[in-house]
Amino acid sequence: MRAGIVGLPNVGKSTLFNALTCSKSAQSANYPFCTIEPNEGVVSIPDERLGRISKYIPPQKLIPTALRLVDIAGIVKGASEGEGLGNKFLSHIREVDAILQVVRCFEDPDVVHVSGVVDPLSDIETIEIELMLADLQGLETALPKSERAAKSGDKEAKLRADAIRHCLDHLKADQPLRTLKLDEAEEKAISSFGLLTAKPILYIANVDENDLAGEGPLVQKVRQFAAKVGAQVVPVCAKLEAEIAELDEADRAEMLSSTGLEAPALTMVARQAYKVLGLQSYFTAGEKEVRAWTIPVGATAPQAAGVIHTDFEKGFIRVEVYTLADLETYKSEKEIRAAGKLRVEGKSYIMQDGDICHFLFN
Repeated sequence: MRAGIVGLPNVGKSTLFNALTCSKSAQSANYPFCTIEPNEGVVSIPDERLGRISKYIPPQKLIPTALRLVDIAGIVKGASEGEGLGNKFLSHIREVDAILQVVRCFEDPDVVHVSGVVDPLSDIETIEIELMLADLQGLETALPKSERAAKSGDKEAKLRADAIRHCLDHLKADQPLRTLKLDEAEEKAISSFGLLTAKPILYIANVDENDLAGEGPLVQKVRQFAAKVGAQVVPVCAKLEAEIAELDEADRAEMLSSTGLEAPALTMVARQAYKVLGLQSYFTAGEKEVRAWTIPVGATAPQAAGVIHTDFEKGFIRVEVYTLADLETYKSEKEIRAAGKLRVEGKSYIMQDGDICHFLFN
């Protein structure tokens, strides 16, 4: 799964990306479109449960789950009509599964805002409008072809045409498609279009070093807006986080302490991005490794096994499951089994976040 970091030019996208991926590259130049091709990196999802499991099942290594991040160049007003190489950048967004929008919530005369004034709600509106216009154009182009195919009796084309009209009506009412409820058949019918406003979104408020908790008036505006649209906000000082990411562990802990942070704010960004994508983790634990695996919320046991290896899904027999609470209570898998707390689940079992599993397959 991939999440795209988007925003207007000079809001701190690339600085945030570098911090998240611990990139050591030089800071981006202070002008629009310094990111031309999307940079891609992998960020680990911090999970304290790995350490807790390893207390009772000591492994050779711990392996957290990870998320792919794409740093997409700044979008400007008119992007849907090609402004600022807009069409190219919008095509990069089509390829990701969720949008992490960086919103500038700090004042700095040395960092020029593309519109000349710091207004986070205007920034959000600018990008939302461009994404909606791009979706409108794409759907209006696709509709005639689907309607012609529908007239010939093609049932799938009729369903697709109906879904397209449904989406167009929603967009023309100035509503992004992520707020539109489609049934499973409709979603499948238009899935190939890569609709931009259908993608889940997380707002990252890039704050000043004096407002690390995001309590200032600019962030409050973003929080109020996000609450209305059912989205989440994570305040981050990208500049500070980039500095922290460059330090070794001892110096990092000292800097966190001096700033009053318990952990890098990027930890919350990674976790929230994971949630926005509708993902959860389960664990496998043994002498070689304690490892977190990524699965969609609602995945079945065979689907979860398939993440390890496709043969595990094909030959799935059953899964043995216990919880971290069981492990902390009984101290070992042997005692969990003796206490009758080791559950045996079949093909219909819906995986729960944090399950610790042994898969049996043919």
